[in-house]
Amino acid sequence: MVQGPHPAPPAGASRPPADRPTPRPQTAPAVTPADVVRPTVVGSGQGEPMTGAQSIVRSLEEAGARNVFGIPGGAILPTYDPLMDSTKLRHILVRHEQGAGHAASGYAYTSGEVGVCMATSGPGATNLVTPIADANMDSVPMVAITGQVAAPMIGTDAFQEADIVGITLPITKHNFLVTDPADIPKTIAQAFHIARTGRPGPVLVDIAKSAMQAMTSFAWPTEIDLPGYHPVTKPHAKQIREAARLLATARRPVLYVGGGAIRSGASAELRRLVDASGAPAVTTLMARGALPDSHPQNLGMPGMHGTVPAVAALQKADLIVALGTRFDDRVTGKLSSFAPNATIVHADIDPAEIGKNRRVDVPIVGDLKEVISDLLPELAREHAQHGQPDLEGWWRQIDDWRETFPLGYTEPEDGHLAPQHVIQRIGEMSGPEAVYAAGVGQHQMWAAQFIRYERPNAWLNSGGLGTMGYSVPAAMGAKVGDPSRTVWSIDGDGCFQMTNQELATCAINEIPIKVAVVNNSSLGMVRQWQTLFYESRYSNTDLHTGHGTRRIPDFVKLADAYGCVGLRCETKADVDATIKRALEIDDQPVVVDFTVSRDAMVWPMVAAGVSNDEIQYARGISPSWDREE
Repeated sequence: MVQGPHPAPPAGASRPPADRPTPRPQTAPAVTPADVVRPTVVGSGQGEPMTGAQSIVRSLEEAGARNVFGIPGGAILPTYDPLMDSTKLRHILVRHEQGAGHAASGYAYTSGEVGVCMATSGPGATNLVTPIADANMDSVPMVAITGQVAAPMIGTDAFQEADIVGITLPITKHNFLVTDPADIPKTIAQAFHIARTGRPGPVLVDIAKSAMQAMTSFAWPTEIDLPGYHPVTKPHAKQIREAARLLATARRPVLYVGGGAIRSGASAELRRLVDASGAPAVTTLMARGALPDSHPQNLGMPGMHGTVPAVAALQKADLIVALGTRFDDRVTGKLSSFAPNATIVHADIDPAEIGKNRRVDVPIVGDLKEVISDLLPELAREHAQHGQPDLEGWWRQIDDWRETFPLGYTEPEDGHLAPQHVIQRIGEMSGPEAVYAAGVGQHQMWAAQFIRYERPNAWLNSGGLGTMGYSVPAAMGAKVGDPSRTVWSIDGDGCFQMTNQELATCAINEIPIKVAVVNNSSLGMVRQWQTLFYESRYSNTDLHTGHGTRRIPDFVKLADAYGCVGLRCETKADVDATIKRALEIDDQPVVVDFTVSRDAMVWPMVAAGVSNDEIQYARGISPSWDREE
């Protein structure tokens, strides 16, 4: 039995009762233990005879998977036996299922393929919930394969049973429950198709152990038949023409670029649009690198910790062309005061995003690569007919903001390293061809601000869900996806302690990532908020990892215990030499403990829930918009 292939119902909706086997009565006779059930012939057809478990492995091979991150357990165990014989699939044994999910996500970024993770039933599957939700928020193509208890036992509260299909219903693009082994090939084919097409996202395939152990006939489908699933990729010509007219005639336009520009592979088209329009562009946290930071029209990142020019340009714009973005609260601030005088053009492949948060004047549904490709000739026709727009005054204002409010930082007074300096030097010494995967918190914002991104998919982070512990496994997956690149995990001492067990995975599997632990001995972003909004009452934010006489744990010793090279840097004079040493080591994972000031803060900042007009350039310093206008 397959759950699907219909589109997932809205969050909170219930599956029809028929989609779930009826629970067995409590008085039912004992079921033969699943581990000793003999394979039975199920289904028919002209395909190759094999077990359902063998069918799973073959299906993953046919779908184009090359790497699988996972951990075996009872319900998925039948699949791990034929997986051992596969010559096309590399299985990487992680130390925690959360690591498997984030690794699959990082792999998807750098390889351009669908990331694959695998776990057993119950706690194995529920440990995948966080990375699945993370991938869903950030539109990452992923397929998660989970084992389920045998079909006759579903609904009986069997050992290690959890309704993972029900649990993940609101956080997957779609999910399936498979109890008939004959359905395995088509279900996995559909899962990969759904994950990578339209707005990418995670798909979960939960497979009963009885289906893995039964005999079946394998036949890979020659076509995908998904009634009701038809993502719109080609935009409507009328909407494109109207967008071109507005962009050609606006006096204060801004291109508001989101992660969809990267997901659709539209970076080259985006650059041509920026050049043709003459408009300033802002790249969100998820879009860093979609337009090179070196491009003179790139104002950097907007939002809560965005640059003053990026935030101000959006606020003062008369036209915002939103491309593959979702008007997230971290960008808009107080929504009612966001860009009050702007006409909104919103292009996105997901129609549910258009108008969800902000009223839209020109909605465009389509793949961003096709949207921009269609927009460019229409914009050229508008320019030919009406001439280039006069943006001189707009750029004069923007350049004044740039000159008055550049990104910067002050040296700490406590004698410890400035974290901004450390991260900036990592970016400068490693270069734009490297990959940077950040955790969540202050170090994430500094990495978004102070590393220059010149290409897409060089920057990985948990943008929507904000998942602490993302960095190390995501960097691991990114290195597997593109082994030729230097991959840095930019992590905080709090995030690092959530998933650093994957260093063992990296060491054993010869995945030489580099980890920069920006160690302020604190939950840094929480501490910053406590400083600003809670009268410096530091409740439960001291981690005791770097300041004082004891280091618990000592990250250098921890790295050594995990078979990695551990380095420590405590002075500014040693920063470059330490980074240089880390870059020279290419046959082992490296962990660098940078002891930084705990008083360093992320600026600029828009406090949560207030208008972007109230952005602070530094503590107690806010731009005076009236003066500049």
